[in-house]
Amino acid sequence: MATTMTRAQVQNFDFNEMDCGPEETTFRLFAPATAKKVVVRIYKEGIGGKPLKTVVMKATPLGAGQEGAIWTAVVKGNLLGRFYTFDTGHGETPGVFAKAVGVNGQRAAIVNMVNSFPDDWCCDQHPVIKSPADLVVYELHHRDFSIARPDAKYPGKFLALTEPWAIEHLKQLGVNAVHILPSYDYGSVDETRLNEPQYNWGYDPVNYNVPEGSYSTDPYDPLCRIREFKQMVQALHKAGIAVILDVVYNHTYDIDHSNFQRTFPDYYYRKEIVNGKLSNSKYSNGSGCGNETASEKPMMRRFMIESVKYWFNEYRIDGFRFDLMGCHDIETMNEIRKAVDQIDPSIFIYGEGWSAGQCALPTEQLGVKANISQMPGIAAFSDEMRDALRGPFSDDNIPGWLGIGSTTTDNKEELSSLKESIKFGIVGAINHPQIDMSKVNYSKTPWANEPTQMMAYVSCHDDMCLVDRLMASVIDKGNHTSQFSNLNSQLKEELIRLNLLAQTAVFTSQGVPFMLSGEELLRNKKGVHNSFESPDSINHLDWDNLQRYPQVFKYYQDLIALRQHHPAFRLGDADLVRKHLEFLPSPACTVAFRLKNYAGRDDWRDIIVILNASREAQKVSIPKGMYTVVCQDGEINEQSTSKIFGRTVSVNPQSALIIHN
Repeated sequence: MATTMTRAQVQNFDFNEMDCGPEETTFRLFAPATAKKVVVRIYKEGIGGKPLKTVVMKATPLGAGQEGAIWTAVVKGNLLGRFYTFDTGHGETPGVFAKAVGVNGQRAAIVNMVNSFPDDWCCDQHPVIKSPADLVVYELHHRDFSIARPDAKYPGKFLALTEPWAIEHLKQLGVNAVHILPSYDYGSVDETRLNEPQYNWGYDPVNYNVPEGSYSTDPYDPLCRIREFKQMVQALHKAGIAVILDVVYNHTYDIDHSNFQRTFPDYYYRKEIVNGKLSNSKYSNGSGCGNETASEKPMMRRFMIESVKYWFNEYRIDGFRFDLMGCHDIETMNEIRKAVDQIDPSIFIYGEGWSAGQCALPTEQLGVKANISQMPGIAAFSDEMRDALRGPFSDDNIPGWLGIGSTTTDNKEELSSLKESIKFGIVGAINHPQIDMSKVNYSKTPWANEPTQMMAYVSCHDDMCLVDRLMASVIDKGNHTSQFSNLNSQLKEELIRLNLLAQTAVFTSQGVPFMLSGEELLRNKKGVHNSFESPDSINHLDWDNLQRYPQVFKYYQDLIALRQHHPAFRLGDADLVRKHLEFLPSPACTVAFRLKNYAGRDDWRDIIVILNASREAQKVSIPKGMYTVVCQDGEINEQSTSKIFGRTVSVNPQSALIIHN
């Protein structure tokens, strides 16, 4: 039997599964019409105890030949403060769209959301960011960021991001958007045992529309996590910092215990295609986590749209990062973009333009990087630029362009490919007449229509951080037991030079710059590649590095300010990039480009950026003129009076030179 709904039924369906009033509460659920019995149970507490009441729900079928039905029940009395579950015959569940839950998300809570509003919540305003090109995105995990901060009052909690030290650090650094790792209710941390060491990134969704309880001060109180999440958003907004939520609609923690499966078995998941036929038993695993959701199905698509809208309307979220966006179909992603455009076109959407395995849908239907041109207003990460700079994701020991100075390779073809891939990232993955796509590492055709559809980055949470990667492939190649702190001063200085050089490429590119929290502190995770279950000793930020290596923070700070002060680095338009960005001839170990003719109405007429990965100084020819040096030898000074004149400049080893006239 078909499990589809008519377009009108889908558009009119209300995912609000519970409406509470002073005299009665209405419950509704999208579940199989074939279910023998569907009940809602009312509880006093969020965990333990027997139900106070069990009410049988009634089905309203959706139409001939359709398996789905809307099940409803009306319970008399004021249920505010109670908890509830649904049961369609497959185990109790809070439903698929619970908005408040008890501890560990096992039961949905009946609350008045007005009671979750912080003081002056009505006055909260989204930061004004005119274009995605103006964004500087800072990815953080709540626990990583604050757990080792000596003066944190709420280490590891949402409220840590309301504290003066946290706000001041972010403002001083200059970022204007914080990408928070999954912050909905997830399954791998037991909220009843928070006194014991537990850690996870949160890519194991349970309740998609409720904040995670372990990041609150009281996971037993349904309103506490909601209120404290809003306080966090409010504090960041007051500081002019947007909040981007990491959303993981592509899979659930598991199948059998998921709210999707217990509510409507097999509707929300894809099955494998075996010998050209849909399997009855084998679930597709494009997520690499044992399952993948079926975004193309009308009610899953509607769920995703309504969930994104809910986080915006209820929590004032400013953007969304889609985990494994390559698992979702193009139409769904475009429908999400269309829905948020009707609310606020400035909402920024980006994602991973790949999956973790083979999906059940054909690649041409999926939101992979190669199809970004079919998804206007949606961005994807550039692994071309990332891996060209630091080395391939598949092998931590192979250096990228940053390792040129420490290798003896004479492979000119390889160096040319690395350089061309970096150039592709610098223009924002768009078509540019000076990019030879045949040499770009992963893409042979441009995939972005506009540079704001490309996320420029060199490290993020789910890989070696930049320091560890440089250690493994360049500085201390092959010796994974050594730590950054054990390096001699000469090697430390080299690593710092390469760190700053890498980020200079990112922040002077025309894509949207993205950085992992702690990179400005020379963060390292002791060589752990995938630290999602590692303890705090691996994942925490070492705040002492602010004092140990102040020059690193200062460079990041000045680099971000340079980008923000000069629109030439963030043109935001493909035609303007092609018009104003010109690559200059230079040795293979360098990348040189000019932003010419007051690009973006910049105050500086011509800006020249030269990146040198070699351990030797390199000479590069430039248009003849008098130039002011604003970046040299790991220091940036926009007010510099240092001048150079001529047709040739010398760029010092493993560093960037930025000049203007």
